[in-house]
Amino acid sequence: MPDPDGLTVRASTHPDRTAIIDPAGATLTYAELEARANRLAHALLDQGVLVGDRVAWCGPNAVEVLVVLHACRKIGAIAVPVAYRFTDAELGYVLADSGAVGALVDPGYVDRIAALRPQLPALRELVAWGTPAWDALLAAGSPEPPAPAEAAGTQMIYTSGTTGKPKGAVRARPVPEMTDALVRTLRLVPDDEVHLTTGPLYHSGPLAWAVLTHAIGGTVVVMRSFDPARWLELVRTYRVTNTFTAPTPLKRIVALPDDVLATADLTSMRSLVANAAPVPYALKQEIVAKLGDGFLFEVYGSTELGVSAVLPPEEQLARPGSCGLPLPGTEMRVVGEDGHDLPPGAPGKLLVRSPSTFFGYHGRSEPVGDADGWKTVGDVAHFDADGYLYIRDRGGDLVITGGMNVYPAEVEAVLHAHPDVLDVAVFGVPSAEWGQSVHAAVVARPGHTVDVAALEAHVAGQLAGYKRPRSWEVRDSLPRTDSGKILKRVLREEYDTRTAAGNG
Repeated sequence: MPDPDGLTVRASTHPDRTAIIDPAGATLTYAELEARANRLAHALLDQGVLVGDRVAWCGPNAVEVLVVLHACRKIGAIAVPVAYRFTDAELGYVLADSGAVGALVDPGYVDRIAALRPQLPALRELVAWGTPAWDALLAAGSPEPPAPAEAAGTQMIYTSGTTGKPKGAVRARPVPEMTDALVRTLRLVPDDEVHLTTGPLYHSGPLAWAVLTHAIGGTVVVMRSFDPARWLELVRTYRVTNTFTAPTPLKRIVALPDDVLATADLTSMRSLVANAAPVPYALKQEIVAKLGDGFLFEVYGSTELGVSAVLPPEEQLARPGSCGLPLPGTEMRVVGEDGHDLPPGAPGKLLVRSPSTFFGYHGRSEPVGDADGWKTVGDVAHFDADGYLYIRDRGGDLVITGGMNVYPAEVEAVLHAHPDVLDVAVFGVPSAEWGQSVHAAVVARPGHTVDVAALEAHVAGQLAGYKRPRSWEVRDSLPRTDSGKILKRVLREEYDTRTAAGNG
């Protein structure tokens, strides 16, 4: 017998509790969210959606996104987030690769996807929320819960594609023991959380935190798109207690003018979780100094592996560079090329084993772990003597110059500490003499100017000669995925193009 649906239970026990707040629109109670999700679930069933079928959704953060997620779970369908910032080619690739039988989308994207339908033979239904077709779809469905599905719907989230085409990582339904461990570790309070959607919900982290907040009876405040000053306003107005964000939005918040920061009130915040990219130590210092202390968490995780390690607020400044201890129920190892465990301080491939890791990539047969359940995304890491994890770099980002290994994250951390630098990416470029040399792309803080000579002097006092950048570029911005990861592949391609044209 399937377990009772969590939303149905919440709607029964606390029907009038606020489930979703759209500051620009509707507010839904748990009873209203339950009825709307049930109507959509029945409508999907009437259209022939079966357990295990993929249903894509696409659009900026909205109340309807959460309705779609709950409806799919109730009938055992697999919800597939599609990034609304994709090009048409990328939209078509993900929709085709996923085999989605239906697409529920923001009105601004329905025409683009409709134009792609000739290359999407599996797609049977395309409906834009907030339109008469959407209203008719909901009106046709019953507000009563559908019969419990044989298996609760999972998520299939496409990886960021920082090194190539994205792949659909198929995730299991949440494991109660691991959810409980995460709630305790992040100091969340069931039935008393207010979550703000700082990042796009099609990314695994923001999506997981919004779903987690509903799972423990909290309220989700929907921010359609990120704006740093508006973020401060929403936190203050709705007494937000938790959020999930990449480092880039945090940089934009602490870079706000002093008069705007003077309006900040984060006294309600219990758990501000940073992830998706390493959080520079200098940024942590700014957050504590400008926004307050006692609520900043850093987690190590990924679309494929889930949350694997957590560093609590009291350790943020005490352990520079660390992202914490393994989450209870999660095992982690660092191994060398021979597969044997490495001693503290020695960098190697990070392996993770837990009930929360992904099943595999949709439509691909390559193994994603060994026979004992250890899985990896190729990150290079080390542990210290106390068992704290330090991510050195993604495996593909390692720079080998003159036979020496340079981990770009180490160089980036030094550059982030310079007062003129807002953002930085370090990567390897071809060198006739050394094989590769270290290249840095930097972005100035608002109102500041980057002086390369000053940066060279800054790194000279902190990094060995072979680790220092040999070439530089000053940019207005860095290409990033919407989850916050720097697209170093794009930066390398741009560098190669400039070099080939004689402008390197």
